[in-house]
Amino acid sequence: MPLPIQPLLLALRLIPAAVHTEILARLFTHLMRGQSIADRLGDLRGKRIGIHITDTGNLLAFRIDGVRLRAVGRSATEPCDVTIQGALADFWLLATRAEDPDTLFFNRRLSLEGDTETGLYIKNLLDAWEFDWQAHVVAVLGRPAAGRLIPLLHKIGLATRLPPRTGA
Repeated sequence: MPLPIQPLLLALRLIPAAVHTEILARLFTHLMRGQSIADRLGDLRGKRIGIHITDTGNLLAFRIDGVRLRAVGRSATEPCDVTIQGALADFWLLATRAEDPDTLFFNRRLSLEGDTETGLYIKNLLDAWEFDWQAHVVAVLGRPAAGRLIPLLHKIGLATRLPPRTGA
């Protein structure tokens, strides 16, 4: 198991799921800034998505609200539309793009429960997402500040460690 997984496993076991859910919702919402994929999230507005991490027992529930992900509590009256479940290591492979999502699903390391159409849409969105770090920097800092920072990152060699720009 890769080194970063061990501290995450411990944190997921010790810290309440509500805290993890809120942190992930805010992180995802932040990362969506400036990304072309954000436009396609409107098709999922109001959908409740669950992430069940089987080796820690955590169930993290979110609602898609435009380009935002909102943490929600899991309730029997409002179940998740779709739940993706698997071990933390497999979610890590998915998030870091170290493994193809199709491979993880076809090998049953990750599985979907609930509305399979919504689950497939989400899987395809994640699979097609190429993070545009330059567009993200512009969206977060604004054009003037990003216009100074991005060339600096290139000059000192940090930009070469980031994914290449994929869009305009």
